[in-house]
Amino acid sequence: MSASSPRRKSSRQAEGRQAFKPAEGPSRSAPRRTPDAVEWAACVLEEKPVGYFIQNLERAYGVPENKWTGWDVLDMLVSVILSQATSDANSDRTYDALKQRFPTWDAVLRAREQTLADTIRLGGLANQKAAVIRALLRQIKERHGSLDLSFVRGMPTDEAVRYLSAFRGVGPKTAACTLLFACGQDVFPLDTHIFRVLRRVGLIPPKCSDEFAHEVMNRLVPAGKFYSLHVNLIRHGRKLCRPREPLCGRCPVVEYCDYGRERI
Repeated sequence: MSASSPRRKSSRQAEGRQAFKPAEGPSRSAPRRTPDAVEWAACVLEEKPVGYFIQNLERAYGVPENKWTGWDVLDMLVSVILSQATSDANSDRTYDALKQRFPTWDAVLRAREQTLADTIRLGGLANQKAAVIRALLRQIKERHGSLDLSFVRGMPTDEAVRYLSAFRGVGPKTAACTLLFACGQDVFPLDTHIFRVLRRVGLIPPKCSDEFAHEVMNRLVPAGKFYSLHVNLIRHGRKLCRPREPLCGRCPVVEYCDYGRERI
């Protein structure tokens, strides 16, 4: 996929996203960590076999395949921005509309911001997203002379997260999704479903910042299992570990779930 030709990416958030041994240590590519996160992760590794969660979720929901590895980084980044605060279906239709209206990212950059906003209206927050996308494209063009982020693939994960997160409107979650999906890098995005499940099973504290949770999970998850756990936690949060009336009696990881054991 070239940087000049946006292409469709369907159900990024939902599908995003063997014999297995528990984690033996942090991934070498994990982003920088605070001492508190390191201490918490060390305690979790002593009390909860992280491999148990990965293996049992894979048995319940399968081993997901990352269908987007190798996709253009800029295509993915814009697509993830469009997916914010909307459904997967609306996100896909919005990306399709953008692709049909503008043949290249240069064409998007040349367009009036209102025209772009009208094109992506279906995905919600259209004016905000249009401003973010045009500012992103403008900054990339000014820095590198072309609308191409393929060089990000060669960066260490922590450096790539910092680089992408430095763009206005691109936070750690958006950067992490882009790197996990398009580049197959070991970095762990978190959404509301994942936060809920992780808190209930006790892998992160009941109250913690997004940054803390990212740091902990990047330490806990073994290399090569970031995508699988990300996708299956979303599946689990939608199917069984729901916000209201979770089906704990059917949970495949209830043995090590603090919340579930109290309810059964």
